[in-house]
Amino acid sequence: MSLPIRVLIIDDHPLFRQGIRWTLEDAPDISVIGEAENGQEALKLSERLNPDVVLVDINLPGLNGLEVARVIKRRDPRMGIIVLSVYEDDDQLFQAIKVGAAAYSSKDVNPEDLLFFIREVAKGKYLINESVLAKPNVATRVLHQFRELAASDDEQTSTLFAPLTSREIEILDCIARGLSNKEIAHELSISGQTVKNHITSILSKLQVNDRTMAVIFAIKRGWIRMGYQSGEEPVGMQ
Repeated sequence: MSLPIRVLIIDDHPLFRQGIRWTLEDAPDISVIGEAENGQEALKLSERLNPDVVLVDINLPGLNGLEVARVIKRRDPRMGIIVLSVYEDDDQLFQAIKVGAAAYSSKDVNPEDLLFFIREVAKGKYLINESVLAKPNVATRVLHQFRELAASDDEQTSTLFAPLTSREIEILDCIARGLSNKEIAHELSISGQTVKNHITSILSKLQVNDRTMAVIFAIKRGWIRMGYQSGEEPVGMQ
């Protein structure tokens, strides 16, 4: 029997948190492991509890939900983020994409859909892609920013823009140069497990099955290029 999906709820309204908890407690494959009412508390709990899926209200007081999502994804790319908002907004959807959220929904989502979102996100799915396809204006904006990314000098944009973070692009470049996980870990001064986590995230985001396909995908889009000289930064990196 598989372990239940571990969920962290982040919202500043106690009644809303309780409503979500009641909904999730009826699902045998889902376990609510914690609740937070503000961004700072959320970051501490996410690091301590290591949830599989984080439900986060976009309009938190102080550190807002998008900032919380961005920090959590930087710490552990495996955590799935579902951003919830009082109302669906194209700009909020775009910002949710930028911080690496896996799904975006209004807070009046029905229980069945919420359970579906959680289960799919826990599998590494990016349901937010479907939201983008349903909104041509957002899709155009996403494509436009991707085109600008490679030539951009805006470090904040390049490091935050989803689907790939700058570290993930860096790891893809190492893979393209034929480095093993151990060699990547040594070159980037990170652990072997962190390399594996990033690769899992890359494959999931690009919806490919292996490292080779991920590299081909990235090269076609100009995120990395083959044969650059030592010390020269790959395309898309700042």
